[in-house]
Amino acid sequence: MNFSKYKKSIIACVLALGIGVGGGYYFFGNPVTHQTTVKEQTKQTKPITDTRNTYVVQAAKESGPAVVGITTQVFQKDIFNRTIYAGEGVGSGVLIDNDGHIVTNNHVVAGAKNGEVTVSLSNGSTVTGTVIGTDAQTDLAVVKIDPPKDIQPIKIGDSDSLQVGEPAIAIGNPLGLEFKGSVTSGVISALARTIDDQGQRFPLIQTDAAINPGNSGGALINADGELIGINSSKISKEGVEGMGFAIPINSAMTVVDSIIKNGKVVRPYIGVWAVDRQTAARNNVSYEGEGLLIVQLDANGPAAQAGLVEGDTIAQVAGKDISTLLELKEQIDAKRPGDTVLVSYTHNGKMKSTQLKLGQASSN
Repeated sequence: MNFSKYKKSIIACVLALGIGVGGGYYFFGNPVTHQTTVKEQTKQTKPITDTRNTYVVQAAKESGPAVVGITTQVFQKDIFNRTIYAGEGVGSGVLIDNDGHIVTNNHVVAGAKNGEVTVSLSNGSTVTGTVIGTDAQTDLAVVKIDPPKDIQPIKIGDSDSLQVGEPAIAIGNPLGLEFKGSVTSGVISALARTIDDQGQRFPLIQTDAAINPGNSGGALINADGELIGINSSKISKEGVEGMGFAIPINSAMTVVDSIIKNGKVVRPYIGVWAVDRQTAARNNVSYEGEGLLIVQLDANGPAAQAGLVEGDTIAQVAGKDISTLLELKEQIDAKRPGDTVLVSYTHNGKMKSTQLKLGQASSN
């Protein structure tokens, strides 16, 4: 098969790594000088009844204090290449430990001047936070603050145990800090969702709990008040409602732990750019195979060193059938740099297998 005719368009597609998600809320121009006041009832006139004291109330009380606001000053270059203040970006974050580590979305803190952001705590105080690492591929980032005396980190749940239909509660700052700590509830609508088959790093949780601009980086919790996901995006199309997405916490914590330890994400690397049948069809490439068609290799990468060439089709990795890029990423990301993995592939119509030693790539 002749790939030169199609390589540019295909590679442009498959190189677009990272979850291209929105959800941050931006104020452009001069800083906003007025603020909407939200009155909170602090005086309870009578004991709350069991009917009113629902799982949502209890979960929000348990986890709400761990959800923070994150404000990032945005600077841009003018036509004279001067750096000028353009406005502020506002998103959410989740305090995950007693050391002051906060998980948020990469796009919430992207472009932070000197790696600093302003963190608004649930007690009303604001502190300076330092971005210690980001990962555009998963849209995750970690911010560090000096832990306050009354620190209340969230409890980490298990996203692998989620069931479709169970309650889901989103906490964040929709439309800015005026509405900080907003709570919305719904259910887990679906698991293992794909919204970007080329750049997405792992399957997402779908929920109908309302997730609006500013909720990015906030918490998705279960009925026990445990963190099960980091809210990351919402489909914002006319006529489409009730479709929010969150990064599963089990997947997110692998990235977060690497950032905390290394200041970046260290992940295994095989050095191939490949397409599945659907992607090939969109680029007018004739391909009817079941695996992933290799359209380019890193000449010095692990796959090339193991003998794979352009036009080969990856059929299995570590004994698991591979038909999408997401499946390939899941299998590779489950390993560590330096590990050896068995890869089965088709070459000139014949099935072959090889042991491939994984290389290393990082987010920085």
